[in-house]
Amino acid sequence: MHDTPRPHDLLWGMTPAQLPADAPDWARRVLAAGQPVVVRRARVALGEVAVGVRGASRDQRYATSMALGHVLRCVSPEQLVQRLPTAGLPALHALELVKPMLDAMGYGWGVTGSVGYQLATGLPTVNTDSDLDLLLRVPEPLSREAAAELLALFDGAPSRIDMQLETPNGAIALREWAGQTARVLLKCATGARLVADPWRLASDGTERVA
Repeated sequence: MHDTPRPHDLLWGMTPAQLPADAPDWARRVLAAGQPVVVRRARVALGEVAVGVRGASRDQRYATSMALGHVLRCVSPEQLVQRLPTAGLPALHALELVKPMLDAMGYGWGVTGSVGYQLATGLPTVNTDSDLDLLLRVPEPLSREAAAELLALFDGAPSRIDMQLETPNGAIALREWAGQTARVLLKCATGARLVADPWRLASDGTERVA
């Protein structure tokens, strides 16, 4: 297991008392019930990690930070796909179908979003219209042709599949990288910006010139 929490990891240990005074009541109830928070991309103070509290509805999302010393348990997206439940809802069925193909690729991959949250907590966060959100860790450049081939594997799945490619510099959408646009949106701790090659950035975050 990695030492530092990464985006999309689920963390347990945050309590209502650790929330700011102006935090919504629903967020306090979520933490009082012992539910995890989700690591997000943002810069925070040393010794803290940016997290989000997830509520019952899509409009219930609260961004805050958590002291690393309060983390009692950390579960990565990769851990959530080690053992899957019997498929029922379309998104869960889609996960069952793509798992052998993604396992065979040899990359680290996992599940995020509502499906990941349900697998981690047992709470019914997935419904018949839920998308399947995945991430694939690609430390080395993935060609746009290979991205298109990977995207084609998702054709005909029982639910929409959205995958993020996690590069060393941030995340990009598989659908964008598999497309024809010259620049794609890179999401990182300092925000989001358009880049031509997310694997070729200088130490200051600017694009390298070949």
